[in-house]
Amino acid sequence: MQSLCVPPLHFPATALRRRRILTTAVRPVRAELREDNNPLIQSAIDSAFHRLRETNRKEPLFIDPYAACFLPPYSKNESSINEQQQHYCLATKFIDDKLLHIAKRIDGLKQVVMFTDGMDTRPYRLNWPTSTMIFDVSPENVFEIASNKLQGVGARIPKSCLFFHIPVEPGNIEQCLRSKGFSGNRPSIWAMQGLPLESQSSFEAILSAISSLAMHECYLIGELPTNITLQSDLAKWMDNLFMSNGFKAKIVSYEEIATSLGVVLHSPINDDAVLFIAQQLRFSDDQMETWRQEFQRVEEDGDEQGFEEL
Repeated sequence: MQSLCVPPLHFPATALRRRRILTTAVRPVRAELREDNNPLIQSAIDSAFHRLRETNRKEPLFIDPYAACFLPPYSKNESSINEQQQHYCLATKFIDDKLLHIAKRIDGLKQVVMFTDGMDTRPYRLNWPTSTMIFDVSPENVFEIASNKLQGVGARIPKSCLFFHIPVEPGNIEQCLRSKGFSGNRPSIWAMQGLPLESQSSFEAILSAISSLAMHECYLIGELPTNITLQSDLAKWMDNLFMSNGFKAKIVSYEEIATSLGVVLHSPINDDAVLFIAQQLRFSDDQMETWRQEFQRVEEDGDEQGFEEL
């Protein structure tokens, strides 16, 4: 893909908000909750386990003081880092830093929309600027379990911010976001990590909704699972798909992130996901409607003035 005109690819240190971190030993196998047969819950727990292991490292890329609350206690705690965890944590660090970097450049009200697995702790652990509206789009049953556990350990959204959950199941994400106060006439930042996607068409539908809602020059950052498509040339397919929805996209190399952070990467290739950053080149539907109404008003004013002159 061609290079994307975005802020320089540097990685400001994510605010590490030291809180009392649960240090319960855990095992990297699927946790045995009541919902242990639910693959969505198990996948979210696996990601939480990656974040906990990263948090407990001597020099972590980020700190998640709440990851342990999703995991049951076990006596076994492996310290080795596998490739899947390393890629996931590098992507998490990249998305964390980009979200905060872009949000802090926006004056006034900020809108952050995150497509997650339901156990994402960014609304609680990141140092969000004031006047930030945070929307979490995720599976409802996973989110409800996570919300109860987070409340149990005292997790709180910053007082100067607002938080809304949007269930991904109804499908009409655009309408649901609008019903919670989202406006396409205000700046927004979009992120995607962990959201269970059933198929290529499900991602295309989400991207189309984002394209309709995101203002001109807004950013979408995230990881796209590779198992949703059988495209032989993934980079070309992504470039065409994003461009058809008004986005200029750039695939971000895990190796590039690791190098910038001084991390030795076990494998530069991630067969499970592609990390990307994209910028909106179009205007949102709300922007277009606002301008249409303004243009109509100007025309009507002109007609009235012409009639008076006659």
